[in-house]
Amino acid sequence: MEEMTLRVPVAVKAKVTEDLKAKIVSDLETRLDMVNKDLEAIEFQAQRILADAAKVDATSLTAIRQQIDEEKNKRLAFKEEVTAKLKDAQGLALGTEIPQGTLEQTVTVKIGGDDLDAMMGAEILLEDGKIVAFRQ
Repeated sequence: MEEMTLRVPVAVKAKVTEDLKAKIVSDLETRLDMVNKDLEAIEFQAQRILADAAKVDATSLTAIRQQIDEEKNKRLAFKEEVTAKLKDAQGLALGTEIPQGTLEQTVTVKIGGDDLDAMMGAEILLEDGKIVAFRQ
């Protein structure tokens, strides 16, 4: 066998522009609004569920409250994570490159002729969603 076809990763990066920064910030603000609404809904439902449970079986209140607190804590942790990402996004400097994900490319390599390390370091650079460069 003199050659082999491989699938290698290609890093996708985006150059930070005003539009990209605004989109990232907007998406994170939307997520933050959603988690705040989830927290409000959990609290509202918790009051109703606890009131109903107290009428039926007071011994199960502790278990129900614990379940509610676990859900609430998950949402609060997510809120902290999104808030931190939002702060980072607001501080992004224009022109910097940020990772956007990974794709794969299919390459055919030959014995003695190809540099696999160079192929493994391939990147695509985007600017406002358009490809502006391929890098090896």
